[in-house]
Amino acid sequence: MNIVIMVGQLILGLSILVILHELGHFLAARAFGIKVDKFYLFFDAWGFSLFKFKYKDVEYGVGWLPLGGYVKIAGMIDESMDTEQLAGPPQPWEFRSKPAWQRLIVMLGGIIVNIILGIFIFWVLTIKYGETYMPNAKLKYGIVPGTVGEKIGLRPGDKITAVNGKEVVRFEELTSTEVILGNTDLTVERGDKTLHIKVPGNILNDISEVNVGIEQFISRSPRFKFSVDSVAAKSGAMQAGLQKGDSIIAINSAKVDFFDQLQKDLQQYKGKTVQLTVKRDGNTFQKEAKISPEGTLGFFSTNDLPKEERLTYGFFGSLPVGATKAWGTFTDNAKGIGKMIKGEVKLNKAVAGPVAIATMFGAHVDWIRFWSLVGFLSMVLALTNLLPIPALDGGHSLFLIIEMIKGKPLSDKFLERAQIVGFVLLITLMVFVFGNDIVRQVMKK
Repeated sequence: MNIVIMVGQLILGLSILVILHELGHFLAARAFGIKVDKFYLFFDAWGFSLFKFKYKDVEYGVGWLPLGGYVKIAGMIDESMDTEQLAGPPQPWEFRSKPAWQRLIVMLGGIIVNIILGIFIFWVLTIKYGETYMPNAKLKYGIVPGTVGEKIGLRPGDKITAVNGKEVVRFEELTSTEVILGNTDLTVERGDKTLHIKVPGNILNDISEVNVGIEQFISRSPRFKFSVDSVAAKSGAMQAGLQKGDSIIAINSAKVDFFDQLQKDLQQYKGKTVQLTVKRDGNTFQKEAKISPEGTLGFFSTNDLPKEERLTYGFFGSLPVGATKAWGTFTDNAKGIGKMIKGEVKLNKAVAGPVAIATMFGAHVDWIRFWSLVGFLSMVLALTNLLPIPALDGGHSLFLIIEMIKGKPLSDKFLERAQIVGFVLLITLMVFVFGNDIVRQVMKK
């Protein structure tokens, strides 16, 4: 059932993005009087479709190959490679007969819609939920670094006060793209010392490793002291007689002050029996407890973290906040592509395919996360389509810009060959992305 929910959310999210992207092309073409023959969600490869109907000379349908979607515009060389209509003289309703600037707008229509959609989604989310954050200055016990964070010199309890000299106001800033894209200077308070720790430019390679992730850089939960809140039935905690309000202060005589210490110690004793030192109502006693094979005791904890703060914005005040979030997504991914080009980040560490995206949606429906991810993917789709690769909108746009500079169009033969090259590149990339997703999932087992 979990897989069904993940796949269902993935299909719904991508369908929304693809339909609206193609609608951008469709509306721009119709605005300039260009005939559109087909409007499809997914590809009807070899002429086979799951569903189709015709309305006002346009065939609408759903294909069987879920690799995006397309609008077939009359008089244009596209991924269908249907060049029969180009054999005759240009007709006034065809793409090729229109001025280059109009054709450029048609090609950018999908990208423009994706950008507008991304801004709109983040705007609405900001209107409804505002912004919630943990005030960094109020954290008592600092951070919990993972293996990647410790590798660059961070230690449990460090307090990061600035990033590139700018004060950290929100704890969440520590795992922002500004930090994890690397080449970042962290100002760290450790006891009575102030240190500067450099985040290397290739840290994404480590964070993107299978079974690692952002939690192994800096945990999204700050360091905190804890006590037992409730106990799970048939758990090691219940068998040990733990009660609400109990504090675990040692495991096998090793002192425990913070929850991350407890978690780390429990991982060492998976499936084993340990001796807990427990404090209750000022009294200290010892109990034996069986640790689960996953390394847990089976209780929910309280914490002494400061209360989260919430910012609310009005209808119009939310717009610049939402637009900033959307644009930040766009520029952050552009920087990531730049790092891949420069060789600082490996391709297999940076790309995510349908399997990875489905996992991001999660195994239960959370509409805040769903729409946040759709907004994020909308901006990513806009960026990737801007890349100057033949068969993508960016490739078509590049050729049109060259035409506008030269004053004459590129030859149909060149455009056909470029389209084939681009299509082969995209298929190769899709196979790589699918394979990369599968390898990641297998290595998680």
